[in-house]
Amino acid sequence: MQHMDNLKKLPTLAKGNPAGMNGFQAYTDAAFAEGAIPKKYKELIAIAVGLTTQCGYCIEVHKKAAREAGATDEEFAEATHLAGALRAGGAVTHGTHLFD
Repeated sequence: MQHMDNLKKLPTLAKGNPAGMNGFQAYTDAAFAEGAIPKKYKELIAIAVGLTTQCGYCIEVHKKAAREAGATDEEFAEATHLAGALRAGGAVTHGTHLFD
């Protein structure tokens, strides 16, 4: 299902709803712009979210951007374990709903 070549189809999606795609792109550009959080950190956050949601597209796109922003293998490893801890934490804390 997830093949990076599918991203080449984004122009077709944009053609079907240019306003929606333009709005999405503007929002994304604003969210990833340099600000109080440096771009490299934003890309590492995006990788952690992508790992948590298991979005192969997000992982690949933001891995490339993170590398360009100077991210290291050690930072990728920490982001991976952060994502794992959050996902596990969600399961553990939601487990409390099982008890009356």
